[in-house]
Amino acid sequence: MPAGGARARRGQPGTPPLAPIGRRAVARLTALGALALIAGCGSSASHSPSGRELALERAQLVQVSDGLRSAEGAVKREVAASRGAWPQIAWGLPQALPGALQRAVSTAATSAQALPEPGFMTDASKLTGPAAGIAGLYENYERLAERGWKLTETTIHAIVSATPAVASFERGNSSLYIDAIYDAHFDLSLVGKSLTSAYQQLGGTRAFGARLTQSDVGALAATYSIPGVRLAPHPTGAAKEG
Repeated sequence: MPAGGARARRGQPGTPPLAPIGRRAVARLTALGALALIAGCGSSASHSPSGRELALERAQLVQVSDGLRSAEGAVKREVAASRGAWPQIAWGLPQALPGALQRAVSTAATSAQALPEPGFMTDASKLTGPAAGIAGLYENYERLAERGWKLTETTIHAIVSATPAVASFERGNSSLYIDAIYDAHFDLSLVGKSLTSAYQQLGGTRAFGARLTQSDVGALAATYSIPGVRLAPHPTGAAKEG
């Protein structure tokens, strides 16, 4: 896949909604599992990596960092668009759906669909150590943001144009898609601290040298942080830690 290209599956009709059972719980477990992987890899309590394994993990962290940097512009545009629409739907779709809200949601959906697939996602199954956990967080964000905004946009169009019975059904499912949008950015906000932790765990400046500097990591950590990407206000029941 060309660098910066969108996934082929994007925009395909008939994408099934997210399963209604434990949506937020599943997302939280996914994020926590990724963090556990990041924290646990290389732990002397379970496994002391060899020099060769450390070299691979460092190279893969550099690869993931490069990919995050290449996606940075598109991510910032998606977050800005999401923040423009989010306050209008955070507590659920309002009864009135004015044109301004519809346009804001459509802009967010378009921005999410335009998110690039970083190079490290092409070989994500081959990633090991902290790089694997960070890649998983980014993939969750990309998938949930795209699907959540697309289905929210589709639902709004259906409510506006459908019969009352169909509109009621669509509105009843909309909270699932709104949850997915919040969860996407929650997971993304964990990337920065995960990268910082992994960098120190794998040796920091002394081990990485010019390939990945403390300044590089700090800049990425600021972009992929709670202030940088988390959505507000928090929907009812959303986790606020992290």
